[in-house]
Formats: sequence, structure tokens, C-alpha cells
Amino acid sequence: MAQDAHSGPPKTALVLPGGGARGAFQVGVLKAVAELCPRGAVNPFGIISGTSAGAVNSIVLAAKARRFRVAVAELERVWSRFRCHHVYRTDNLAMLKSSLHWLAAIVLGGFLVGAPRSLLDNSPLRSLLSRNIRFPRIQDAIDNGWLDAIAVTAAGYGSARSTSFFQATHERQRWSRTRRAGVRSRLNLDHVMASIAVPMIFPPVRIDGEYFGDGAMRQATPLSPAVHLGADRILVVGVRNEVVDATPDPAGEPAFPSFAQIAGYMLDTLFMDGLYSDLERLARINQLIDTVPPEYRVGPMSSLRAIDTMVIVPSDDLRVMAHEHQRELPFALRMLLQGVGGRSGGGNQLLSYLLFERAYTRELIELGYRDAMAVKDQLADFVNGAAVPRLFAPEWVKHDLDIVHT
Repeated sequence: MAQDAHSGPPKTALVLPGGGARGAFQVGVLKAVAELCPRGAVNPFGIISGTSAGAVNSIVLAAKARRFRVAVAELERVWSRFRCHHVYRTDNLAMLKSSLHWLAAIVLGGFLVGAPRSLLDNSPLRSLLSRNIRFPRIQDAIDNGWLDAIAVTAAGYGSARSTSFFQATHERQRWSRTRRAGVRSRLNLDHVMASIAVPMIFPPVRIDGEYFGDGAMRQATPLSPAVHLGADRILVVGVRNEVVDATPDPAGEPAFPSFAQIAGYMLDTLFMDGLYSDLERLARINQLIDTVPPEYRVGPMSSLRAIDTMVIVPSDDLRVMAHEHQRELPFALRMLLQGVGGRSGGGNQLLSYLLFERAYTRELIELGYRDAMAVKDQLADFVNGAAVPRLFAPEWVKHDLDIVHT
């Protein structure tokens, strides 16, 4: 976590990981932050880093950095009106063609019909983002001092490397580590579409001669882009409730996991497991730095600094919330999920990522707002640069990390 130290107020970063439809929870948290900021305030986060659905939210904030409340209101307007057909094609013909294409490709070994590019066609989302995001405004925000850096992370299929495409002030330099790199770029729609290209579900996107997919795939250190770009404190808005599921009864007969349950499990691992590993790593480094008096931090330690972190995650189980809204899925998609085992409770995890329907997203926005306002004093201190603890997080998150400090 090395970075040149700098004087002045702390650089506050916002990290928004992926999560499909669960990204609506992040909008609720941002709504609370906007209410805690003065009217007309510019973006309070000097550094913004997003992956997958979090990349979409990040780009909107960066493009509208001059007026933070307006940016958040725009996000709330879009997310609260979402329907699945705004994100991917859900008409019966499109779903039938996709299903038959996959079946024919498997039966014929790819002959005649060719290999399918993805399960779902997300061209509606590309059109929606193209109409609503003005990418040149990102550079305007940087030039005017409303933003220091914005990073969008995607995974390269050719290089097998996590690449954080970033746009930033001139002093921020690219970086290269094992299987991950930061590349200075003028961000555009392709970077966002690549970051949200969930493997097999959405098609990869070609950027500079390489195909990229969802950034969470290779992002073992999701806090790394914000740290490399100069963050002194990081607000992380996760999308998973960390209460551990009950252990199955060893005397009972376990149900064989359905394809939908396995797919949901994989997405959950993809989007969130790396985040908590990285938080633990950050906590260990903070502990090391804090045990060494400043006058003894010489040599390699002279460039290290402790980084304060605040974590906000849902207080409710989003799988349960998604189950309550499953009937709102378009008929064709509902039949497809039922065909792969999404009808059982085990499919709720997958459903919670794909359910881009307004009743569900509105409930997530309200939950995010409620959870953030429950800690509004600490959140205001964190965003405004006041003194804060090294780690502020719900107890079920700190439980694992506290082991580091005992």
C-alpha cells in the first residue's frame, strides 16, 4: 500500500464494487451522503473507483462532479425506474433465440451456428448509458479541481490481467503489479460496458486490441486503484449482508445444488470475496504502520501511510428481498431461470443480481439510504475530513478484521 505522502486535507476515495441490480443499494447510500453535504456542493470524493455496476454509478458521479446532488438525483431517477428490458433484451423472441443458440452450439459443437457470445444481450443498457452520460465532462471536472481521479476496472481475457483504466490529474502515474495494472485512458462507454460484462451472461468488449470482461473477475485487491491514486481514506459501499448462513444439518439430506444456485454463488464470490480479503490486508498494514513511531519510519516505511476505511453494507438479506419480487421478472426470463433451477430458494442469490425491476431497486435504494443515515454522524465526519477511526464498519464485518488487532 505504498504511496507518496502528501500534506493538506485527506484525500477521500469512494469505492463501489460490482453487484448487478444490487447496485441500487449504493445509490441509496449516495443519497444519504448528498443530504449531508451543503446544497450546491461539488463532488466530495476526490477519487472514485468502480467495478461492474459500481463502474456505472462511478462514471455518472464523475461526469456530474460539479453538482453532486444533481448527480445522485440522476442516479436515483434511473435506478428507481429500472425495468429489465432497460438493461438486456427480454422479449420472448430474443430469449428463445438465445436459448436455441446455446442448445444448438452444445449439440453441434459450434458448427453451423457458431459459438454464442453471451446468454443475454445488453445492448439496451449501452443505449441508455450513451444517452445519459457525457464522458467529456469527466476531464472538465478534473481540470476544474472537482475530481482528482476516476478508475474503472475490467479484466482482460487475453492478458489474464485486471486493468484499472483511470483518468486523473497529471501527477498520477500508471502502475503495474502481478496480474493487475493501472492504465491512463480517456474513459468512454466501452470501458464501462467492459467492466459490467459479467462472464457468459453479457458479451465481452474489445478495447485496444483485447477483449475485456467484468472487472471483478481478476480484482483480488479492489481497494488497490484508490490507494494507487492517492487515497488517504476510503468509503466502501458493499452490496452483501455479511451475516453467515446457518450451517446445514449434517443429519439431513442436502438438496443437490441447481445451476442457478451455483451461478449465484459464483457471482457472489466474484463481486464480494476479494473486497473482504483486501480489507483484512489493509487492516494488517495499518496495524504495522501504527505500531512504528513516525520518527522511526525510515527507508521503505517512509512512503507508507495508514488509510482510514469506512464500510457500509446492507443490513438486510438482499436474497430474501429479491425472492419477494421474483414475479416481477419478465415472463421469458422467469421461465429461463426456472429451467436452470431458479425456482427454488437456492436461486435467490442469482435473482438478486439480475432483478432490474423498479419495485426491487426502489426497496434497495431505501435500504441504502436508511443504513447510511443510521451512521450519519460518522459518515459526515468521514466525508468532510474530520478525525475518524481507522476502521468503521458494522460489527459482522469488524468481527473478522478485529482478529488482526487482538
